[in-house]
Amino acid sequence: MTSPSILVTGGATRIGAGIVRGFAEQGWHVVIHYNSSAGPARELAAQLPSAQIVQCDLSDGEAAEAMISDLAARLPDWRCLVNSASVFDYDDAVRLDPATAASAMQINALSPARMAQAFLRGATSQTTRAVVQITDMKLANPNPDFFSYTMSKHAHAATIAMLAQHYAQDESARVYGLAPGAILASHDQSEDETDVSHRLNLLGRKTGPDEIVEAARFLATGALKSGSTLYIDSGQHLLDQPRDVIYLARALEEEKAQGGV
Repeated sequence: MTSPSILVTGGATRIGAGIVRGFAEQGWHVVIHYNSSAGPARELAAQLPSAQIVQCDLSDGEAAEAMISDLAARLPDWRCLVNSASVFDYDDAVRLDPATAASAMQINALSPARMAQAFLRGATSQTTRAVVQITDMKLANPNPDFFSYTMSKHAHAATIAMLAQHYAQDESARVYGLAPGAILASHDQSEDETDVSHRLNLLGRKTGPDEIVEAARFLATGALKSGSTLYIDSGQHLLDQPRDVIYLARALEEEKAQGGV
């Protein structure tokens, strides 16, 4: 294997799959991580010139770390880890749901932290080794919805500066954040609802999945200062929104419907 390698967690579907395709287009060997999406992972890998799949339940931190250590021993030019997999379940600021919180913290923060550490310890490359932590624009524009999810993403984001500081003297190591806004339909949202909710940003436009892919490819080059985070959200993180855009959009549509009666 002579191509540079990348592992994308949650790479079988949604934004993760877009990132996988984007790197494959540039000649990378892509490792597609999945938990329960075996069919989509195999189908995606079959479409790409150089790909493999790996299964791991990220609710098991030991297994997540072991997956990274195993890959580090087998991939000769492993340049990038994108921690994209996450869970997005609802609870609120009135009373968090303990099961939801435990799952979010493990899958969205603890396992990605351990995977990043294992990657930086064990991966070898003649150029840059970059960790890209997919966070959320809610870091800068939080609201009470999806309380445990948001808490977990703040924990996830905290690892970026700490890891970057520790590896500051290692010229090959980079740790980045990539914070998307609303990109795809999520939670219980229909595709039609995204046309309103995804435009609730400063530019009044829908941020495309391709923009996330381009940002990830840029970060993988190591050209940005380690510890930096890119917000790809058409300016949504610069707003102060009292609720998640799913519910803001529904309120707008309800007001419109009532005004039309």
